[in-house]
Amino acid sequence: MNKDIKRGSGILLHISSLPSKYGIGTFGEEAYNFVDFLKKAGQSYWQILPLGQTSYGDSPYQSFSIDGGNPYFIDLDILKEEGLLKEKDFENIDWDNGDETKIDYEKIYNNRYDILYKAFKNFDLSDKKYQEFLEKEKLWIEDYALFMGIKDFHKGISWNLWEDDFKFKDERTIEKFKKENKDKIEFWKFIQFKFFEQWHKLKNYANEKGIEIVGDIPIYVAYDSVDVWKNPEYFQLTEKHEPESVAGVPPDPFSPTGQLWGNPLYNWKYMKETGYKWWINRLKTATQLYDVVRIDHFRGFDSYYSIPAGDKDAVRGKWKKGPGMNLFRAVKKELGELNVIAEDLGFLTPSVVRLLKNSGFPGMKLMQFAFDSREGGDYLPHNYVQNSVAYIGTHDNDTGMGWLETAKKEDIVYMKEYLAIDKKEKIDEKELLWKIICRTLSTVSKTAIIQMQDYLFLGNEARMNKPSTLGNNWCWRMKKDALDEKLSKKIYEVTKLYQRV
Repeated sequence: MNKDIKRGSGILLHISSLPSKYGIGTFGEEAYNFVDFLKKAGQSYWQILPLGQTSYGDSPYQSFSIDGGNPYFIDLDILKEEGLLKEKDFENIDWDNGDETKIDYEKIYNNRYDILYKAFKNFDLSDKKYQEFLEKEKLWIEDYALFMGIKDFHKGISWNLWEDDFKFKDERTIEKFKKENKDKIEFWKFIQFKFFEQWHKLKNYANEKGIEIVGDIPIYVAYDSVDVWKNPEYFQLTEKHEPESVAGVPPDPFSPTGQLWGNPLYNWKYMKETGYKWWINRLKTATQLYDVVRIDHFRGFDSYYSIPAGDKDAVRGKWKKGPGMNLFRAVKKELGELNVIAEDLGFLTPSVVRLLKNSGFPGMKLMQFAFDSREGGDYLPHNYVQNSVAYIGTHDNDTGMGWLETAKKEDIVYMKEYLAIDKKEKIDEKELLWKIICRTLSTVSKTAIIQMQDYLFLGNEARMNKPSTLGNNWCWRMKKDALDEKLSKKIYEVTKLYQRV
């Protein structure tokens, strides 16, 4: 994000969390309604999570492709309006067991692809826009569609478990598969065409309303992805294309055994030899998808935590040197100045601080960390700088209400003292959270982002993700009637008060 960017604020709400009749948020009517809400509320930004196609665990940070989009977000009503589907194709499906606040990924997985395949069979493949899309995206779309086709053929198992001819891309085997599975491969191209067509229409609508999209890219890619299968040389793999070491973070007060992410690590030596073209292409794609790009786990570019493959936790990992400014100098030379937010949370060494400063990117400040006795320090609001983005918490933190309900008593006492709340004043958690929202918006940070759950005063049940856990993550959905004129006016007034409109 450029240093001269105007003072503004935004709301964090992933596409999946939008209300929907079909079990998960989409690029349909409710997304446009949310843009209208942001406009009325005086917001400048809509922050979302990665848009990639999710795999096992349903995390948007583990995707089958860094280029492909999530088919779940394709709106079925729009396909119906285009004549590609009929109401009967999807009207009697149970998407969510009647719970509009939770995503049932198993039901969506078992139903949505069959419906999308019907739309594909009704689509004219000679469509001019479709052909133009295939030409524009030719550097990745063919490999992605082939990978997904082979994955379907193998009942969804990870590519490293395929027969060697598929695993190591034997030319004759691949060509034979292409000839025999043309239709199935074409389906995945169609899926991406509709994803990007609907996404760009929504993004253009937001931009016309003065709302910029803050998108998110994970620093690492999933092992079970077309990216690793296609280009194993960019990763630290054995001759059998299995990980030598994997990504994660070391033990800390929040996680005694650390976090074992399991992603393959980059072969930074090879990336440097190739002029960092892989990362340059990745960031170029991200800047075409979003207006502002948030890079997750930015510190991994300075030094990355390497855990021996096969370990059950992150205890035996070691820090190793990353590419540092060499990478960002190469990126700047090719792409110029980028609108980037660097996720620099956690323990920061002097070299990480130096990298952030030299990059010019704004870092992140979290109010939840400010009053945690294990953190504090730089996260206290009086230490914020203009070139930063202020949050209460992110998708990896509890909601504001959930946090207040579980925080240590002494931390709450200190927070109230810091916020100049009289000890004799009786204040409930909703009032306290509102004061925290106000304090976040009042900071010197040029940008402030508040989770939608916090404006709705929702508790732990609305938390998006609890790191290092599987199941019950990424499931929260906003109720259809959650947003109204009263709330948009309240947000607008506080946004204006702190001169972010």
